[in-house]
Amino acid sequence: MPKDIHLKVNDKQLVTIQSDEIITTLNGFHSEEYPRLPQFDETTCIKISSMELIDIINQTSFAVSKSESRPVLTGVNLSFNENHLSCAATNSQRLAYREIPIETDVKGSFIVPSSSLNELTKLFKNEEAIIHIYITVNYIVFKSKTLSLFSRLIEGNYPNISSLLPKDAKTIIVMDTNQLLKGIDRACLFANEWKNNNVNLEIKEGSKLRISSNSTEIGKIEETQMIKMIKGEADFSISLDGSFLMDALKAIKEEEIRMSFGGPMRPVLIEPLDNPSQLHLISPVRTY
Repeated sequence: MPKDIHLKVNDKQLVTIQSDEIITTLNGFHSEEYPRLPQFDETTCIKISSMELIDIINQTSFAVSKSESRPVLTGVNLSFNENHLSCAATNSQRLAYREIPIETDVKGSFIVPSSSLNELTKLFKNEEAIIHIYITVNYIVFKSKTLSLFSRLIEGNYPNISSLLPKDAKTIIVMDTNQLLKGIDRACLFANEWKNNNVNLEIKEGSKLRISSNSTEIGKIEETQMIKMIKGEADFSISLDGSFLMDALKAIKEEEIRMSFGGPMRPVLIEPLDNPSQLHLISPVRTY
């Protein structure tokens, strides 16, 4: 538009937009036909900084299921209990979990669509503010001084996260997070998409981790990285989805991680070193 824009609405729900000699007319609907926003109690809310909320969403929401066969797995489970907020996301092959302390009297567990949370991170990414969270029977509301996001909750029971975590480990290693991420990234270039993007991890000589993948069409790649610490069995190999592993490593900000292996067909537990508030669980893939 070349100059000032003038808006006009008449009784017939016609909207006129005019700028200089340019006139546009749009057909509208009666305002009574617009869905009414849900009512919520503004006296009871949860307060959290926008940066903390965005971080916890970004570190978990990527792990949700893309399939609608189990709707509860397409959302992120937000749990408020004992002055902390925990977020969990899983597609049954991997799990991302993050927990932060907050001051709240609200208790409960709610499943929020990942699409809503991803939109939330876009809306508030440049706004350092305190977000007020309100929860009704069917809705959750995220509100700042200038923005409000309403989202319907997903009905159903979320899986019990504690029952999914392995209770023991045969092998535990400590690795440099960024170095391992780069190695997995290189291996994924040769991983077979039709084989779940397989990347093979093998402990050799008790102090080295061999990362490899191969493709009949392209070739193969192999590299060895030093293990900073190892506990338990020193002879071990497993195959994982390389993209799942990369997503988990990218979500961890700490410089070192601990990887716990329970066996070649048991899920791998990945945690930032000395930080129990975040974890990732990845199920292995069969190589035959």
